[in-house]
Parts: sequence; structure tokens; C-alpha cells
Amino acid sequence: MEVFLPIAQVFINPIEILLLSAIVGVLSGLFGVGGGFLMTPFLIFMGVPPAYAVANEANNILATSVSGSTTHYLKNTLDYKMGFMIVIGGSIGTALGIYTFTYFKGIGKIDTVISLAYMYILAIIGTLMLVESLGEIDKAKKNVVERKKLHVHYWIHGLPFRMRFPKSKLYESIFTPIIIGLIVGFIAAIMGIGGAFILVPAMIYIIKMPTRLVPGTSLFVTIFVSVIVTFLHSINYGSIDLMLVLMLVVGSIVGVQVGQKIGEQIDSSGLKALLAVLLLIVGIAIAYDTFFAEEIKNGTTTINPQGLNFFSNFIKDFSKDMPFFYGLFSILFAVLLGIGAAFVRRSISKFRKKYFPTPAKPAK
Repeated sequence: MEVFLPIAQVFINPIEILLLSAIVGVLSGLFGVGGGFLMTPFLIFMGVPPAYAVANEANNILATSVSGSTTHYLKNTLDYKMGFMIVIGGSIGTALGIYTFTYFKGIGKIDTVISLAYMYILAIIGTLMLVESLGEIDKAKKNVVERKKLHVHYWIHGLPFRMRFPKSKLYESIFTPIIIGLIVGFIAAIMGIGGAFILVPAMIYIIKMPTRLVPGTSLFVTIFVSVIVTFLHSINYGSIDLMLVLMLVVGSIVGVQVGQKIGEQIDSSGLKALLAVLLLIVGIAIAYDTFFAEEIKNGTTTINPQGLNFFSNFIKDFSKDMPFFYGLFSILFAVLLGIGAAFVRRSISKFRKKYFPTPAKPAK
């Protein structure tokens, strides 16, 4: 069974999309990484044009970030002040990223730029993750305890205009989070990812935020960056397809919950090496698709199906006739899905604790 995407103008198998997004969600929940750098290439491999894959995955990230951030809000594990500083930089970076996206789209090279960006990013992340995970495995076997250096200073810590961040108990230059946000926003606009693979390490090792505040604040920042990316892609290119977004969000949210539960039960250090290998394989596949399958891409033709259903026609006409309001609607659609998922998850958790409590471990 195939479904026609009225905006992207391609046929896709909804079962495959749901399964892939769920698998990527499991990996995200298991390893605590964003799934955008995996899901976007998978969408491209399934025939979704790169420019549309980037925009719709950004909208999916918005929904999943709202879902996760709502949970952290209820737990009070967010540093709003630090988050807003990063968002300021993220807004600037996103605007620069969209400008760059528009330039390459105008000269007809955006698909190649996106593919090359993913190829290099996946190669770098995969290699670093593989080296780190193999090192962790080796240290675990040898029972080596590594002493971490405290108070490591970089040039960015010497920047002026310092501000107090009471929640994180930090006294930091406002330029530090702004610069980090700028980089994250630029990458998010071009690649359709949340940027957590840059943001989380930067918050821990450069800004020195308390670890318990990092996940929630990272998701909080991702919400604003994804909103800007989604809106600008929608009004400039009309590339948000709500049918695709709905399938991505449902699969991702379910997968993340499963991945988090699995992560609570097992040691994922060994599995991290497998994820690193997967990233390298995807990067190699993108390289092959970019450099050696160009003739196949250029030989494809777009099919314009007749007799679209009401929902498909509505999306297509809405996007074309009122791009500004369609962009706002796309954001609201993702936000409501994310909030709904968060409260459903919380209700299920309360129900399980009430009627199926975890038995207490016997005292030794």
C-alpha cells in the first residue's frame, strides 16, 4: 500500500515510514541522541527529495522536542534563562542557514549540498562515537578509572558581558551560549536536525551546565530553532507535508519511549559501537548515492496522480494559497501532537504505577 504525498509529490509506503521512524526513535531514546541525522537520510533513500526531507524532519523534531520538553517542565529540570540565550544565537544561525539554503536552491545545488553535509557529519560523528565506545569497552574490561580534569578553560570562556544564571549556578559570558546557538541554528536550517549532537556536549563541556538540566534545556532550545526552521521552510518553499509529518511523529514518539525503557534495563556502551557503525554505513550510502547514482536520479520523472482525496487536496491548496498561515498551522499541528503525546505518556506511567507497581527488591 502506498500513499501519495501532495507536497513532496512522491509515493511512499506509510508502514515503512512508521517502522523506520520508530526504529530511529528507539535509537534516540536508547542513546540519548537526536534522530534527525538518521531519519533525514532514510527519507531521501525512500525517494523523498532532500529539500522536503529536511523540512519535514525539522517539523517532526519540533513535535518530539515539545513532548520531551513538557516532561522536563513538569520535573522542573529546565534552565530558561540559559535556554533563551542559546535561542537568540539559534535564531540568527537559522536565518543565515535559510539564506544559504535559498542560495544553493536557486542555483540548483541544494540536494548535493544536503547530501554532502550529511556525508561529512555522519562520517565525523560515527568515527568519534566508534572511538569513544571502543575506548569505554576497553576501560571496562581493564577496570580503568579515568580522572577527569576540572575547570578546563577555552578562549570562549574569556568573552565579556558576563551574566548570572541562577538555575545552573553559573556566571558566564552571554556570547558563549549565543555562539553555540548560532552554530546549532545554522546546521538545523540546512540539514533539518535538532543539533543535539553539538548542543548537548557544548552545554556540558563548554558552558559547564549541571547534567540534570542539559536534556530539558536542549529540548527547550530545539523547540524554538525547529519552529523557525519549519516556518521559514514552509513560507519560502512550501515544503511541509502534514501527512508525512503525522507518520514521522507517531513512529518517533512511540520509538523514543521504547528506547528509553530499554536503556534503563541494559548497558548501552557496547551498543553505541553498533550505532557508530550504522552511522558510517549510512554516510557511505549517501556518498555512493551522491557520486555514483546521479544518472538514475536525473532519469526519474514526477508522477502527478489524478483524483486526490479531500485531505491531500486540502493540504496542497492550503500550502499554495496561504503559505504564511500554513506555516503557522504546521507549527501548531506539531506542538499539539507533542503535548498530547507527553500527557498520554504521563497518564500511562501513572496507570502502570498504580495498578502494576514494581515489586520492591528484597533486602540482602
